[in-house]
Amino acid sequence: MTTVNNFTDKISNEEAAQLPAIEFGGEIRIIDHERDIVEACKVLAAEPVIGFDTETRPSFRPGVSFRVSLLQLSTPTVCYLFRLNRIPLVKPILQLLEEKRILKIGADVGGDLRALHQIRHFREAGFIDLQTIAPQWGIEEKSLRKLSAIVLGQRVSKAQRLSNWEAATLTDKQQIYAATDAWVCTRIYEKLLRTPQKPLRS
Repeated sequence: MTTVNNFTDKISNEEAAQLPAIEFGGEIRIIDHERDIVEACKVLAAEPVIGFDTETRPSFRPGVSFRVSLLQLSTPTVCYLFRLNRIPLVKPILQLLEEKRILKIGADVGGDLRALHQIRHFREAGFIDLQTIAPQWGIEEKSLRKLSAIVLGQRVSKAQRLSNWEAATLTDKQQIYAATDAWVCTRIYEKLLRTPQKPLRS
């Protein structure tokens, strides 16, 4: 049980880069066929807390943007990568996103939800944004990379962020990156809950 809040309020890019890397070590399941959606959602629905993130194919041309390519939902041991450029955003997935009983932990949740709303409308519930709650522990940083560095003392790699998320096959590096981004949110959240709060001084 953590009893002391030693979190720093800020950390530099250089300091974060010196930290050991953190990677999801569980099973990664790619969902790119509609037939696999229900079973994946059934596993996720049994969890009280899941990690949440999305990835979108980057655009390197002004005025050109793409719809969200990937939805990552992670338990402590399995991360599901829903390839939304291949499968529809169907009811079993929406039910997870609308279920307030299942906490979905992410960073910049609003941005991810806006991207998903461009595909289909739904009434999200049960979302917790690390960027919103971190100040309750005296943390001023917003990026997932820096939140992980401060709270876990480990670095989240951003090397694959601008890779092609609509590629025919996702590379192993892309899969680990995507899974880590969702899963690490739950690790940060759990560590925060075990640590006394320390609100920012106004």
